[in-house]
Amino acid sequence: MSMFGDLVGKLTGKEGGAALMSVVTALIERAGGLQALLGLLEKNGLGAQIASWVGQGANQPVSGGQLGQALEQGGLGSVIRDHASQLGLGEGALNDQLAKLLPEAVNHLTPDGDAAVGKVDLGGLGALAGKLFG
Repeated sequence: MSMFGDLVGKLTGKEGGAALMSVVTALIERAGGLQALLGLLEKNGLGAQIASWVGQGANQPVSGGQLGQALEQGGLGSVIRDHASQLGLGEGALNDQLAKLLPEAVNHLTPDGDAAVGKVDLGGLGALAGKLFG
């Protein structure tokens, strides 16, 4: 299998899905909660995307580059670097996968369009991982 194929399998398999969810959880926790993470991303250029992820309509896409830049500018680049290293991936590859997953995770965590910290159950990410990665 090619190196790219190995990477895709690693990131989209059940084990890879759990690893990606752990990165999402780490970002939320390091930011100080979901609301804080979304505020940080909004402040760093992803306002339209964030509004769509929390809102009731379709999720606007974000590229891995856009997400990585917003996280870096918001002081969360070290979370990406640490997890990329642990997973044996490049930061760009991890950001690309997170760009696909984060909109779904935020959508899942804000079913009523509300990102209030007290209403967010991070345990629900495990169920999402199972649904997305089988």
